[in-house]
Amino acid sequence: MSESKPAFLAPLGVYVHWPYCARICPYCDFNVVRDRGRGAEQAQLADAIVADLIAQRALTGPRRLLSIFFGGGTPSLMDPAQVARVIETARGLWSPVEDLEISLEANPTDAEAGRFEALAAAGVARLSLGVQSLHDDALALLGRNHDAGSARRAIAVAAHAFPRLSIDLIYARPGQSVGAWRAELREALAMGPEHVSPYQLTIETGTAFDRAVGRGRLIMPDEDLGHDLFEATQQVLEAAGFDAYEVSNHARGQAARSRHNLVYWRGHDYVGVGPGAHGRLTLPESRVATTAHRKIADYVAAVRDTGVGFVQETLSAVEAAEERLVLGLRIDDGVAFPEVAVLGLSPEAAKVRRHVDLGLLVDDPVRLRATRAGRLVLDRLTGALAT
Repeated sequence: MSESKPAFLAPLGVYVHWPYCARICPYCDFNVVRDRGRGAEQAQLADAIVADLIAQRALTGPRRLLSIFFGGGTPSLMDPAQVARVIETARGLWSPVEDLEISLEANPTDAEAGRFEALAAAGVARLSLGVQSLHDDALALLGRNHDAGSARRAIAVAAHAFPRLSIDLIYARPGQSVGAWRAELREALAMGPEHVSPYQLTIETGTAFDRAVGRGRLIMPDEDLGHDLFEATQQVLEAAGFDAYEVSNHARGQAARSRHNLVYWRGHDYVGVGPGAHGRLTLPESRVATTAHRKIADYVAAVRDTGVGFVQETLSAVEAAEERLVLGLRIDDGVAFPEVAVLGLSPEAAKVRRHVDLGLLVDDPVRLRATRAGRLVLDRLTGALAT
């Protein structure tokens, strides 16, 4: 790039959405499609993602590149050569930090595990593996296309191929007991991941699980059991040396934390490319939200015809502060009071003091931070603080 660069470059993350999945899970409400007979379309999409990245560089100007994250969908189905191309493009557009974090999501099927070495060679250094469970019956319920044996094999292959490994697990499943979950979580930890993302199973509107619950065919754990499972999660992970730096993310030490997710939670800017991807950019006049076209054909056509695959919306000061509140309270750092002052939040504000007294907020004069009890009711807490 020819323009002069300032002494300090504002940080930036890049999110790449690859929407293809071998199977659509019944609890998933992400922007995904079946990966079947779409080779030509995928090549066109990869071209569009690269072109969109180049177009967004004109918006952001020079930045310090902290992270690149391939999500989806199942980006481990992506041609490793295309992964390498996207990484090379992003590195050329912005100034990568010395320890640039490059992450990719994968499922632990034997077929995908066979691609791990090629993905590592393409530049991926951190794998986020969607294990979800180590029990075959639970994996069948969740609609996964792997079994517990392939999950264990994939963890072993990934630990060898990538310097950093994170695993996702789903708990609060129908019929799950606290004791069984403790044992399953300990077994997963014994395999050596440095980062664990345990998510409570939630029912998203419009999913197959939502319809099953509505018909009475799927009975979810009640609130009390959900609370007990959450507490068991914290206890087991804390005992194993993992810190809960975010509501559903636990890391064994600072270096193991997901830098890309911290870009979101700390309110940094990020570029989003690929169908349905979101971005947040701080421009000279305002903070803007970018939203890519959801349909693959629409996204590819928009990039071809207009040069960009997204629409842009200016956020008001209140909208930007509400977003900082919702995301900032998810992490142990919280959010600085000046960033949410427009919402009437300060160390002395009545609604802040009330929630401190209730044990849901930390009594901190500098930053708004949720306690462990507050994280358990975070949606209600952020709703009360924002109004």
